[in-house]
Amino acid sequence: MSERIVGATGDLAALAAAVLQPGFVGTTPPPWVHRWLGEGLGSVVLFARNVADHDQVAALTAALRAERPDVIVAIDEEAGDVTRIESARGSSRPGNFALGAVDDEALTEEVARDLGTELAALGVTLNYAPDADVNSNPANPVIGVRSFGADPALVARHTAAWVRGLQAGGVAACAKHFPGHGDTHVDSHHDLPRIDGDRARLDAVELAPFRAAVAAGAQAVMTGHLLVPALDPELPATLSPRILGGLLRDELGFQGAVVTDAVEMRAVADRYGFPGAAVRALAAGADAICVGGERATEADAIELRDAIVAAVVAGHLPEERLAEAAKRVGQLAAWTVATRAGQPATSRPGDVSLVGLAAARRALRVVTGPAGLLPLPGPAHVVEFVPPRNIAIGAETPWGIAAPLADLVPGTTTVRYAEDDAVADPAAAAADRPLVLVVRDLHRHAWMRDAVARALAARPDAVVVELGVPELVTGAVHLATHGATRAAGYAAAELLTGPR
Repeated sequence: MSERIVGATGDLAALAAAVLQPGFVGTTPPPWVHRWLGEGLGSVVLFARNVADHDQVAALTAALRAERPDVIVAIDEEAGDVTRIESARGSSRPGNFALGAVDDEALTEEVARDLGTELAALGVTLNYAPDADVNSNPANPVIGVRSFGADPALVARHTAAWVRGLQAGGVAACAKHFPGHGDTHVDSHHDLPRIDGDRARLDAVELAPFRAAVAAGAQAVMTGHLLVPALDPELPATLSPRILGGLLRDELGFQGAVVTDAVEMRAVADRYGFPGAAVRALAAGADAICVGGERATEADAIELRDAIVAAVVAGHLPEERLAEAAKRVGQLAAWTVATRAGQPATSRPGDVSLVGLAAARRALRVVTGPAGLLPLPGPAHVVEFVPPRNIAIGAETPWGIAAPLADLVPGTTTVRYAEDDAVADPAAAAADRPLVLVVRDLHRHAWMRDAVARALAARPDAVVVELGVPELVTGAVHLATHGATRAAGYAAAELLTGPR
């Protein structure tokens, strides 16, 4: 089929373009995106690679709207550890796990509204958040601090609060990863996770936050690439009519847009093919196909569009289902236009969220340690242990407490170690200075536990700062930030250095 939408298949190609949410490379829209917006494309998604600063993002979204005023501009901005809008410096707001630790629904709603107001001012209209997963498995390699916690009732309360706050700020919320990615050892970027448990367990745990999101009026739900045998023993949720139609639509009563997690992820692409996963998802009841984290060229979008058209022509995808999906995308676009029109004009935000920093301070916990050991008596030596990269979080986002600590106390030194680094004595360089050991999910990494144990054997007075899930508590002084954001790093540095 031609790269242009022409001929007898033009209407089908326009419908196929309408249900795609592609990413692209660059800080300005490439020519093909401009062209496609005039030919039916209804949405795009922004990643960290598309963000330089606030003025640039605002100009980018304005350029998109010059081609199509109702274009949906999506972003994967959870705040917390998963940030795209602040990927170059780290989020100035705490993430879900920190908000769950505080357990103040009004605070969660305020933080989400603050984020929504920022995104709306930049021209973003759909946010792939909140993460509504219940992190019931501490060994989960991809959710962790992205979740509000392990208690389904708490996660449900805060999911609803986050939806209300974000949408009050002017941006559509998209609860993910339906029907729940919390109880898994596998990252769906790499392979297909399996969520065991009977239907009663799913109702009590995994599904509770999604029911709350629907009740709170979430405009979208994102599917997870998850095999859930109690719901469908054969097909992943993204491709399952039982889960998307029977459960999400019929039982939970969700009437908004169903967005897939990225269809190039190996959990589905390795089994059904890149275009095959997209076609199957639409047939199952998905309305919008997210793509472009890794497949971000016009050729990739053409491959999906043409596969969708071919599936309709061959009878594998009913044209009525494709038209229904495009209609729901159009309804979401209409909601975003009406919501933008009803929002007061706001100036673009600055470099820090004061609401976020205040929330990060409230989330900080001194888990162990007598108060007399803090503040630190002088410049410290900081050892930061670097876990393997989490694709969802990204490698480009800075984290840690060394930088903010050095800002507050000049003379602070730092070193970083990863699993492959040979570290005989992590405490050696500290000499007689205060030693701070910074970890992320200490309980999940044996090499990190061994290194921290050696350091504490040499320096039992060392302070341990956990930036992940504080499942394993060790050290005479142990701080838990409940996330590795820039806001969390500054909150921890303030506590270590004392009032100033």
